[in-house]
Amino acid sequence: MNREELHHKNERAWDSVARSKYVKEVEDDVALLRAGGTSLTLHEQRLLGDLTPWCGRAIHLQCSHGLDTLSLWKLGAREVIGIDISRSMLELATIKSRRLNAPATWIHSGVLDAPRELDETADLVYTGKGALPWVMDLGRWAEVVARLLKPGGRLYVFEGHPLNWVWEPEASDFRLRADGGDYFWSEPRANRDFPASGLDQAAGSEPLRAYERQWTLGAIVTSLAQSGLRIERLEEYPAQYWPLYRNIPEVVLTKLPHTFSLLMWKARPN
Repeated sequence: MNREELHHKNERAWDSVARSKYVKEVEDDVALLRAGGTSLTLHEQRLLGDLTPWCGRAIHLQCSHGLDTLSLWKLGAREVIGIDISRSMLELATIKSRRLNAPATWIHSGVLDAPRELDETADLVYTGKGALPWVMDLGRWAEVVARLLKPGGRLYVFEGHPLNWVWEPEASDFRLRADGGDYFWSEPRANRDFPASGLDQAAGSEPLRAYERQWTLGAIVTSLAQSGLRIERLEEYPAQYWPLYRNIPEVVLTKLPHTFSLLMWKARPN
């Protein structure tokens, strides 16, 4: 399949998950944000800090149903823009922002085709929590990040560690996946955990599948550096942001990294 076909299949899959799973969480998400809560992890809050003094506009690439995007607003961003391939996810994000009267804009677009009118308007570009495996061209993605940022603007990524790609999620210890436990394998493969587990498969229709592509940590950092960004901080953590390995004991699980933070900035012209 070419990139356009993969994007179309992934869009259909995420639309399905929005309708079968995330629509049920809208009220809870609104209540969380209205009460001053956040979906951002402690690592994200620590590295981003108070956004009020410096973040006029935050752009969230692959924003899903908007909870993390609106959490950036609660952290102090004066305006947030979410971009996502799934119209159904954006419909949920719109409901949340309207109920909260939040200064949010939602744009239906593939991440590689983010609108040019947003170029050099972002103080912060934010992404992660399962976003990068759906990027099919890392070099073009890095170029999008760079063009969206103002000079001096920051990119923040909080993401599942690429090592997660190689382990069998159903095993009771760290065991290579039989269907591709290779850290350096970069071809797209059919997703088998999530969103696969949440897809609403209608009888008689073509089965819905999502296709993911893993990138090494080196490839991620290098692609962004080549686009003109400079690294400020790279951290790795033993904690998961969602329970991928349910059968591995915690004492074993925390011996390897499962998430990482990447903070970079766009240099100002001399």
